[in-house]
Parts: sequence; structure tokens; C-alpha cells
Amino acid sequence: MTGVTDAAIAVLLGGTLALGLLSVLSALPRWRGPSLERRIAPYVRDVVADDALPSGILPAVGVMPVHGRRLWNRLHELLDRILGGGETLRLRIAQAGLAQTPAAFRGRQLAWGVGGLLAGAVVVVLIAVSGRMTPPAVLLPVIAAAGTTVAYDMQLTARARARRARLADELPTTLEFLALCLSAGESLLDALRRVSAIGTGELTEELRQTVLAVRTGSPLADALSETAARLQLSGLSRATDQIIAALEHGAPLAAVLHSQAADARDEAKRVLIEQAGQKEILMLLPGTNGKRYLAGR
Repeated sequence: MTGVTDAAIAVLLGGTLALGLLSVLSALPRWRGPSLERRIAPYVRDVVADDALPSGILPAVGVMPVHGRRLWNRLHELLDRILGGGETLRLRIAQAGLAQTPAAFRGRQLAWGVGGLLAGAVVVVLIAVSGRMTPPAVLLPVIAAAGTTVAYDMQLTARARARRARLADELPTTLEFLALCLSAGESLLDALRRVSAIGTGELTEELRQTVLAVRTGSPLADALSETAARLQLSGLSRATDQIIAALEHGAPLAAVLHSQAADARDEAKRVLIEQAGQKEILMLLPGTNGKRYLAGR
């Protein structure tokens, strides 16, 4: 056991030294400066394809050649293959309201995994120094890394689910506000601008992005469809389809929005009744959150 303790102390001291050296190197301007390819890429766009440019140079994410990828990017790709990525991850990020790209999210997730691995390694070293080392303790860094990686992904899913619930709660009021603006004689775009300018909440923020898309040249119907597809709310999707159909056929938009707001409220009541049925034992307990929630409704 003395040899294991000596090895643990050596690993602890060596790791501390390596961490200090890496911190000093990361602070040097030579290491912190942009790479050569990033500095010259904007000036050679006429001879280099956009797909060959590094990420961050163009509005769309570029793809570098395989031989030019770094170890961190390869770890991103490995994490994408293990946990899944692409459009599903992009959709969850949009539903959570985060201003991140899937690559940036995977980078942070990988950083959390590395942090968990290091924390587990430190715990193993401390266990070895205290003389209580056991064979199962060797798996602690791997378990900690996997746990932090999965927890970070689950945190994104929970955040997206909670934000979608808030969006569903705000939908009826927002639709009625839009219907009121339309009844006052405003156009649909003006009504969206008014609601996005004076309203607060998650759905209002999404309407601001819709108005911004229209101002930058997107058709109103396409901007509304993109918002509905990004959020994937059943009530919002139905309202968007009805609005687009009314715009195409010249139907009165105010009546359409009033009916969609009523449908959204009915759906909210149905969901609330289903939740109460699933937690009927909890509703009998005094002072529970569920009972206060129903009382508030």
C-alpha cells in the first residue's frame, strides 16, 4: 500500500505542476493569438471554397479538411456520435432559448466531462493518500466524467421542456393581444411589432426574432412557419397554419386569432386536468405545490 500511496502523491504533485505550466502557457500571447488560417481566411475567399474556411469566418459554419482538424474538434465529433447531434440538438438549443451553436454546446459539455474526469481523479488520489484505496475506486474518474456529461445534456432537455411550458402558458394571452391589435385596424406585421415591443415573456422574445427576420427580407409567412417549426408547440403550429391560410384566402385574422386563443386555453385546461389526474394523491396533501398550482389556475 505504501507504493500506491507514493504513486498517488507523485500523480498529485505532477498534475499540479502540469496544471500550473498549462496555465502559464495559455496566458502567453503566442498561444492565445488566432491561428494562421483564421487570420488569412478572409483575404483568400476568392480562391478558397467557403466549405474549406474555418468556423467563425462566415455566417454559416464552415468545414475544415480532415487533416487540419484539431484534437478538440475530433473530440466534439466523437461526442456527437455517442450522444447524437445535428438538427435534434439544434432544435433543443432553440427551444431552450440559448444563443449557442451545437458545436459550442458540445464543447462545453466536453469541458464538463473533462472536469468530472479530473475531479474523480483527484478523489482517487486522495483516497490513495489516505490509505483506503480499493480496486473499484479506479472507475470513479470514468463514472464522474460520464455522469457530468450526461447531466449537462439532461439539463438542456429540462430547460427546453420548462421553456416550452412557459411558451404554452403565454400563447393564449399573446394571441388575444394580437387579435385586439388587428381589431383596431392594424396589419398583422404591425400587430406583431407592437406585441414584441411592449410585451414580456418567452413568446414575445420569439416574436421579436420573427419581426427581425421579416425586416431582413424574409416573407412573413415563412418567418412565422420557421418560428413554429423551431418551437414545435402544437397550439402555436395550429395558429400559424390558420394565420397563413387566412393570409392566402383573405379571411379575417382577428376572428381566427380569437378562436385559436380559445382553443389554446381549452388545451391548457385539458393538460391541467390530466396532470391533476396523474397526481391525484399529491393533490390531497395540504400545502403541496400541485394544490397551490391548481388554486392559482
